[in-house]
Amino acid sequence: MFLTAVRRSSNVLKSFKPLYDRVLVERVAAETKTKGGIMLPEKSQGKVLEATVVSAGAGLRNEKGELVALTVKPGDRVLLPEYGGTKVVVEDKEYSIFRESDLLGVFH
Repeated sequence: MFLTAVRRSSNVLKSFKPLYDRVLVERVAAETKTKGGIMLPEKSQGKVLEATVVSAGAGLRNEKGELVALTVKPGDRVLLPEYGGTKVVVEDKEYSIFRESDLLGVFH
């Protein structure tokens, strides 16, 4: 999964780069089957709150004018809030943009 995220991110990076403290993420696909192999109907599939960072802005400037870099980088798996973000379509793929401060955590 990580390699596909890196390949996709290199293509998207050529055409779109978020500004400041914003992060472009691709949501992980929802599970359509249980571990036992039972197909789940669309209504019972929960909202996916996990995503892969595709691209990140340079960061924000502090009171002294120094650039404070973001803590997430392309390829990181992050936990998203249930609501929020801006949906964006780049090269026929759907992505979301969040501020780094809106992200809830990073998976290791």
